[in-house]
Amino acid sequence: MSAPHARPGRVAGKTVLITGAAGGLGEAMAVMMAREGARLALTDIAGDRVAALAERINAEIPGAAFAYAHDVAGEADWERVIAAAVADLGGLSVLVNNAGVGGPLAFVEQDTVENWQRQYEINLRSIMLGAKHAMPHLRAAAPASIVNISSIAGLVAAPGMGAYNATKAAVWMYTKTLALEAAKADWNVRCNSVHPVFIKTPILDPFIAMAGGDEAKAHERLTRGIPLKRIGDPDDVAYCVLYLASDESRFVTGSEFKIDGGMTAQ
Repeated sequence: MSAPHARPGRVAGKTVLITGAAGGLGEAMAVMMAREGARLALTDIAGDRVAALAERINAEIPGAAFAYAHDVAGEADWERVIAAAVADLGGLSVLVNNAGVGGPLAFVEQDTVENWQRQYEINLRSIMLGAKHAMPHLRAAAPASIVNISSIAGLVAAPGMGAYNATKAAVWMYTKTLALEAAKADWNVRCNSVHPVFIKTPILDPFIAMAGGDEAKAHERLTRGIPLKRIGDPDDVAYCVLYLASDESRFVTGSEFKIDGGMTAQ
């Protein structure tokens, strides 16, 4: 990890649970928020990898991170992890629903119920379960924030991506529902969604494989529709999540944030 930031912590005092934190976007969010003063509950189905990340963060910032093996598709697992996180952190003020999966390119006649079920459980049902079981603790710790990681694929469709498009679009709309419920109940819990385009994470591996293992060729193809003409970095997304987790965004709720290099502006 690079040297820590010198400026004051933007999320000092926040207690943050991040799912899917073992790598990629979740790892970038975890490192950034720890350096900005948050204490973290990091979860992932890959328990050994998320434990290793927490160990690395704690080596730099002692006591900043706790790690939990976590299947976000299971309600009992959510109950267990949130109870443990609240006990370890002393409360919960931010939930980042980052865990998600893609699936095979599958056109309608070749698609399967199993593909849809898996993406529904991990990409969408997990969002509801997280919000349901975290909300009492978020209310108690208000001002609080829920950040749901969707995708540009939740706003712009593509052939062969029916399950992914549908589940990520549902995350976008469900976030608005949560935002309105919390606002009308005067809970002081804000809810927003983040919509990245192609980011340098393992999710690009299938595209690189389709390009014969040529990463530069794959990136050239993927950036044809992106005005800024590059693939995003995990920190590009993490900075947005940091803002939404902080009190800087105290008047922002029910909104979607596109981290797409201008793609949807065209």
